[in-house]
Amino acid sequence: MLVQERSTPTSPKAHIRKLPTLHPDRFSEPKNLDFSAWVSENLYKIVTIVLLIATVAALFFLRNVGDTAALLCFETQSKNLEKIELPRINWNSIEPISDKASPFANFRSERWIVVSVSNYPTDSLRNLARIKGWQVLAIGNSKTPPDWSLKGVIYLSLEQQARLGFRVVDYLPYDSYVRKTVGYLFAIQHGAKKIFDADDRGEVIDGDLGKHFDVELVGEDARQEIILQYSHENPNRTIVNPYIHFGQRSVWPRGLPLENVGEVGHEEFYTEVFGGKQYIQQGISNGLPDVDSVFYFTRKSGLEAFDIRFDEGAPKVSLPQGIMVPVNSFNTIYHSSAFWALMLPVSVSTMASDVLRGYWGQRLLWEIGGFVVVYPPTVHRYDRIESYPFSEEKDLHVNVGRLINFLVSWRSNNHRLFEKILELSYDMAEEKFWTERDVKFTAAWLQDLLAVGYQQPRLMSLELDRPRASIGHGDRKEFIPRKLPSVHLGVEETGTVSYEIGNLIRWRKNFGNIVLIMFCSGPVERTALEWRLLYGRIFKTVVILSEQKNTDLAVEEGQLEQVYKHLPKIFNRYTSAEGFLFLQDNTILNYWNLLQADKTKLWITDKVSNSWTTVSTKDNSDWFSKQAEMVKKVVSTMPVHFQVSYKGTISSDQSLTICSSEVFFVPRRFVADFIDLVNLVGNLEIHYKVAMPMFFVSMASPQNFDSVFSEMIYKEKPPSTNSSTIYSGQAPAVHPWNVASEQDFIKLIRIMAEGDPLLMELV
Repeated sequence: MLVQERSTPTSPKAHIRKLPTLHPDRFSEPKNLDFSAWVSENLYKIVTIVLLIATVAALFFLRNVGDTAALLCFETQSKNLEKIELPRINWNSIEPISDKASPFANFRSERWIVVSVSNYPTDSLRNLARIKGWQVLAIGNSKTPPDWSLKGVIYLSLEQQARLGFRVVDYLPYDSYVRKTVGYLFAIQHGAKKIFDADDRGEVIDGDLGKHFDVELVGEDARQEIILQYSHENPNRTIVNPYIHFGQRSVWPRGLPLENVGEVGHEEFYTEVFGGKQYIQQGISNGLPDVDSVFYFTRKSGLEAFDIRFDEGAPKVSLPQGIMVPVNSFNTIYHSSAFWALMLPVSVSTMASDVLRGYWGQRLLWEIGGFVVVYPPTVHRYDRIESYPFSEEKDLHVNVGRLINFLVSWRSNNHRLFEKILELSYDMAEEKFWTERDVKFTAAWLQDLLAVGYQQPRLMSLELDRPRASIGHGDRKEFIPRKLPSVHLGVEETGTVSYEIGNLIRWRKNFGNIVLIMFCSGPVERTALEWRLLYGRIFKTVVILSEQKNTDLAVEEGQLEQVYKHLPKIFNRYTSAEGFLFLQDNTILNYWNLLQADKTKLWITDKVSNSWTTVSTKDNSDWFSKQAEMVKKVVSTMPVHFQVSYKGTISSDQSLTICSSEVFFVPRRFVADFIDLVNLVGNLEIHYKVAMPMFFVSMASPQNFDSVFSEMIYKEKPPSTNSSTIYSGQAPAVHPWNVASEQDFIKLIRIMAEGDPLLMELV
């Protein structure tokens, strides 16, 4: 370092050479050890050592000072690099952008429907294209088929989008619906006054947007009416769940802070506002409403599509300043005064983009005196039963509550709307709600808006911090929402949903993705339908095996002695099932006592002494010996992980483990192992009572089995008098039991009603 070069000491060797040689004779007489004399004689050495120590200390000090200065300089540079710069725009020097690249250069329409397409046209999209007076614009992405087309629809591929000359294209991902931003600009460039933000899986109810939304806000066709408005009496309330107003208090929209989900009470009263400035109009969707992954995964079994209905007769409702509502990108009308609010952020996840846009837009809407109105069902959106990626929503759930509070308190001293928009975008990046990329994207978006001829609205001279007007008794308007049935939620919604139905829903939710495989030894003609009636209410499906195939009753052929060999093909048939529960018809399953069982573990009756036993092969019949030899042969061919697990449990070759195996469960994560073990058995005729315990202890140690069947009632023989004496609704299962006729089934249903009272409705 330079500081070191400036501190070069005098060479100690040069200094020594200048001193006289005091004692040239090395064998001279020894000197007196007087201290003063010693100092005088060794003065040059002492001075040299002191100079060396001082030099080293000085160098050490200077080096540390230099490093500290360098560190401070680095930290300053890092902060400068992290600092977000507010783009500087000359609003008066933006060149116009005209459509010269597309074949639609001369086309004009005031009403546009903008959708993003990743697959070939859906029936819902075809129906959208038939809506009179509206032009559908489809925006492609990297997933869209190259030959995509639909008569009457304008389609913009990635290549066509790139040729339009919009600044925003440089910021848009190739594989995302947020490329709709290009579509909004294209529609505005071609005369748009209203834009319906939609997707290709929703159908407009009755095929008429004008029937549901306020398409016209001014002129002869405008509805000059007073609109119900949420009360602003509570100054601490900043967010509402609009689904409660429309009859579904236990459903919440995507983007509602999870801490507000439990607020299910209806409004004590509303107020009113004059219409005409509802520049953003959010519609409700029947079928699959706009819900988040938390709702989607916790309120359904995964088997059946959501078909949630809202009150079509409930009045539309508006949001006053200071209160917000989630707004999405697939069922919303934007009027020209709010076109600037269509920008979809690019630095957040796709599941969060439109929600953040909605909150950001609502806050800025207050600056021009506009507001959001939520409308009763406008579309029916079909549930495709697809995965909802929670990972795409994590930033939404973490930040949305903080974002709402930030927006409500945000203030700006700028005097033009676009300057306020850019300032808010910058402030949101500073607060880490999105990144600097969205600040630059906002600048590009605003410039593109001006370039395609959009006129920014004027600000309203409103004092956002002025005291709110007090609400008098005459200003209070009452509306009590209907409580529509939502039995799929497992909650009492209408007052008629009973406790028993709630239990049924809980059981269905827990076992609704488990396949029940049942082996019937008795006459299936008399019992197959009954078993399906009993257990089909709970499980994904009921597969019935019997020694005699019955096509009419969908009973499959199977041999009980090697029943395990039939299971792999059933496993492969239901690849999405969580697991498979096997049950013989001589055993009754009290499903309500299985809710606490771990569906990722193996279940079997290893803790039931009469069911799971170990026999010696020395003193028993030839059958046991043959079975033991076959087991030994299979074990010798097992892969190491199976062998280690098996031998860790079965230590002796002279014993054989037997399990009656009337009931057992194989979870999804063990299915491949089970199939591998069946393949190892091959053509060997190992009895299922021997094979099943061998399989289970090979797949996992018994200490890792779930002990759900440990309290099972298990008798080797039924009582000689009345078999019902052994039944208990508190046990997870009961064995043995005989059902050979409809009368036997009715008796069983009546006794099982102890745990499931709704069963009485079957008899």
